[in-house]
Amino acid sequence: MVNSIDDAFRQAPRRRFLPPDVAASWQLDRPLPIGDRQTNSQPSTVHRMLELLDVRPGMRVLDVGSGSGWTTALLAELVGPHGVVVGVERVPHLVEHARRALGADWPHASIRPAAQGELGCPAEAPFDRILVSAEAARLPESLVDQLGDGGVMVIPVAGTMTRLVRGADETRTTRHGSYVFVPLVED
Repeated sequence: MVNSIDDAFRQAPRRRFLPPDVAASWQLDRPLPIGDRQTNSQPSTVHRMLELLDVRPGMRVLDVGSGSGWTTALLAELVGPHGVVVGVERVPHLVEHARRALGADWPHASIRPAAQGELGCPAEAPFDRILVSAEAARLPESLVDQLGDGGVMVIPVAGTMTRLVRGADETRTTRHGSYVFVPLVED
């Protein structure tokens, strides 16, 4: 089990999750194309999102817009073997690529196709943490509903990285800088 986000980055190297035509650029701190107008987010952005998410060993985590599978693997490193990570992706060939990249190295992580008309994975809720790697126009209540009490979601909303903490009586949000992401597809 890893102790830090930096350890997770070492254990789940970005290059493993990139298409062959861009894999040589894995060290660049910029988004890289992975097909279907989707990107593998730049490492500094992913690092910041994981800091805000504050994932701990044993947690149940939902990874919305898992893309190449890299963030799913990073999250799996952070939750350790007693945690669970569920990745959800809308683009079928990215689901297959990400599953191959995960291989058997992270058995407590899975990536599945997004269900038609559904955002996230409500059947497996509640989650302790939700990471969303696509930009929403507004905060999606259907994802907030998938968080357990005390759960945290990190999501870019209208160009601003947003951290939401769901309490028993109230939900608090904070904003953490401007970012550009591919759009979140909501049915």
